[in-house]
Amino acid sequence: GAMFSPPPVSSAAAPLRIVILGGGPAGLSAAIYAARAGLSPVVVAPAFGGQLQGKGVDVENFPGVLEATGPGLVARMRRQAAAFNATMVSGAAVRVDVSRSPFTITLDEAEAPLYARALVVATGADSRWLGVPGEHEYRGRGVSSCATCDGYLYRGKDVVVVGGGDSAAEEALLLARTSRSVTMIVRRGVLRASRSLATR
Repeated sequence: GAMFSPPPVSSAAAPLRIVILGGGPAGLSAAIYAARAGLSPVVVAPAFGGQLQGKGVDVENFPGVLEATGPGLVARMRRQAAAFNATMVSGAAVRVDVSRSPFTITLDEAEAPLYARALVVATGADSRWLGVPGEHEYRGRGVSSCATCDGYLYRGKDVVVVGGGDSAAEEALLLARTSRSVTMIVRRGVLRASRSLATR
């Protein structure tokens, strides 16, 4: 949107003071603090956002926020960071070289790399989706990739967790506290989770 700017000009001789990769709550919190400290941070993140931005459902587990959607919350954080002179650049880092100072950050769609004295990596988590019909359409309406975020919505219901690794086992254990039943669907009938999780 209008809040995003082209990447600022920098060089090895005149690096940016701080570049923040990631535009979620962690990256934008870092941007607000860095901007208030007068460091003129540059936040590099896709304009369409990440994990929180993709949640059209209400965010109910963020401290101090009673009524907000993911996109609404991210928009407020972006406005706050921009108010303190953080620069928002739409894009993604495809290569980072921290072997020498200043650090070099190559962006996906920029002609020249960014050079920075300091780098904050707050790129968040990315869910692994199955790619099955209905998965995208029902996201936030019965299909979720985060038991911590959305498990409360399915309290007292029968739920299914797809996967047999540690992440799936952790989600299943969390859901078992509030759901009527949890069924795990695993490949080859084998739970791949570490023993400490699998035995629970």
